[in-house]
Amino acid sequence: MDAVKLAYKPVGLALSAAAGTAAGAVTKRLWRVASGGSEPPDATQSDRSWREVLAAAALQGAVFGLVKAAVDRTGATAVKRLTGTWPQ
Repeated sequence: MDAVKLAYKPVGLALSAAAGTAAGAVTKRLWRVASGGSEPPDATQSDRSWREVLAAAALQGAVFGLVKAAVDRTGATAVKRLTGTWPQ
């Protein structure tokens, strides 16, 4: 493994953590808009329907995947511009 790829590993981990935090915030905001103000349900909340729980989980997965891909791609592109080497 070359030095650029090795050096990118901790950066990639930090970017992934930031992506997860951002995705959570975006998911909450989208759910509030879609549901009229409530928080996204947890799977174990007995007062929420299956439909609500599964819709919230699908939204969370889609948002997380999109944000993570965008952040990872941006980080890799920045490393390529700085070093001339693609990190992964």
